[in-house]
Amino acid sequence: MNKLVNSLEAKDLHNHFHPYTNPKVLKENGPHVISRGDGIYVYDNSGKKFIEGMSGLWCASLGFSEKQLADAALKQMNTLPFYHSFAGKVPDISAELSEKLVSISPKNLEKVFFCSSGSEANDTAIKIVWYYHHAIGCPEKKKIISRKRGYHGVTMAAGSLTGLPYASDGFGLPLDFVKHTSAPHYFTEKKIGETKELFVNRMISDLEELILEEGPETIGAFIAEPVMGAGGVIIPLDGYFEKVQNLLKKYKILFIADEVICGFGRTGSMWGSETFNLEPDILTCAKALSAAYAPISAVLLSKRIIENIEKQADELGIFGHGFTYSAHPVTAAVALKTLQIYEEREIIDHVNEVANTFGERIKEMGKFDFVGDTRAIGLIGAIEFVSKANTNEKPDPKLKIAAKIQKRIQDAGVILRFLPGDSLAFCPPLIINNNQINEMFDKVERVLATIDFERL
Repeated sequence: MNKLVNSLEAKDLHNHFHPYTNPKVLKENGPHVISRGDGIYVYDNSGKKFIEGMSGLWCASLGFSEKQLADAALKQMNTLPFYHSFAGKVPDISAELSEKLVSISPKNLEKVFFCSSGSEANDTAIKIVWYYHHAIGCPEKKKIISRKRGYHGVTMAAGSLTGLPYASDGFGLPLDFVKHTSAPHYFTEKKIGETKELFVNRMISDLEELILEEGPETIGAFIAEPVMGAGGVIIPLDGYFEKVQNLLKKYKILFIADEVICGFGRTGSMWGSETFNLEPDILTCAKALSAAYAPISAVLLSKRIIENIEKQADELGIFGHGFTYSAHPVTAAVALKTLQIYEEREIIDHVNEVANTFGERIKEMGKFDFVGDTRAIGLIGAIEFVSKANTNEKPDPKLKIAAKIQKRIQDAGVILRFLPGDSLAFCPPLIINNNQINEMFDKVERVLATIDFERL
């Protein structure tokens, strides 16, 4: 197959329908075909080498050539290639993964339900919220509050949670049980003269007003990413989550932490929830759970959620939710080996060792007049473009500034991702070293130095 693909021109490869792609542009230019990987690097079918500065889709935490993960998959394929977890059965490797995952989870989370993607995990979280509230006699608590610019997936339910227009436009979403509160992005959303403390207080006030407007008795849960990823790499201000959690407790609203991007070391802790002192009732994770080598996600549940679900399920005779591939043994084997590698190689310690270099290099990008804001934590960060120096004035969206700059950087050998609001995201594999961080930012800086912002 590789020989066939490599013998064709990109514009001739038209049978694959691409997600998150402009079909017209794709038809004209063809796809960018990636053929192999080596550590933090990938190579396209012309042999050109790229630093993968986004870990693919925020997910290839151990890079693109970790043989131990391939070996784990092959070994499990040859032992038990498939079995399910319905009707009380479970593959032994999947049970082992459950124990391991719960052992490293935030202390109040005691059981795990496996799915195949972040979207599935968040859909499952919604159903569990509803099931729980039915169990405690509050079936009317069905509404879920998400945040504008939040990203939680693209299925019917998870896509409704996602507070970005492209996930809803043309699909008739969001569904009516989802409500969105303000995006806590201080750089772009602050009012003139508004301090960070006042901004946080306004965000909390907006959330409380929404809760009261909708009726606390109708709201089941609030969902949030510790660091908002696809919405712009938005890092919460001090005090934000503390006040959010106090508000949720006041109105008896469950808290879902979406750790699909933040989990497993990305923010410098095992969980973003640990970095920002979150105590979720439900936690969803995916991506780095298997370093993206196999499709797997998980929903971690607190004791009070589990106890009431089990009681309800006993009364009904069954917990009527699950997927054919829940706890698939091959993906479970890959995930278990991934977690072992994180521990054996002290990946989180490594993230913290290189985070200073990463953060400083992002900060240095602020020397360009058209970079209005820089932000980073752990090994995730962004730079945000402005139309006028020392302001938060945004370029005309029609100019697609971030997309054009991202394309030039990719031509120079670094794959990044432009995000809504004219931001450029960085999320390299967790195995990246200081030399490679400098290599990546040297290339980015050289491109930015050539930018004539007025002529883009």
